[in-house]
Amino acid sequence: QVQLVESGGGVVQVGGSLRLSCAASGSISEFSVMGWYRQTPGKQRELVASSTSAGDTAYADFAKGRFTISRDNDKHTVYLQMNCPKPEDTAVYYCNAGPPYFPGKYWGQGTQVTVSS
Repeated sequence: QVQLVESGGGVVQVGGSLRLSCAASGSISEFSVMGWYRQTPGKQRELVASSTSAGDTAYADFAKGRFTISRDNDKHTVYLQMNCPKPEDTAVYYCNAGPPYFPGKYWGQGTQVTVSS
């Protein structure tokens, strides 16, 4: 059983920075793909960024140039560095992990990020 524990959410000002962390525990083969999604009320959950254990990354257009995903494979932890956040980045951010054939298999409990102006 894989567990994902997120941390680092909170209130950040426009132009500031925030780093989210997600620590995975369980079978290593179950979280070769790790990433971050976000969701606001009334909207579908959307991809922010993803990362594979091989180092490949992918970003949503809104995240390119501002957010950076990274991971420490030894610690089974994935990070999301959020720079220059905007009010529209306010959302609940969810950590996601899974094997290559099912990247969306596991979810964290979510962490609230609020960007204040």
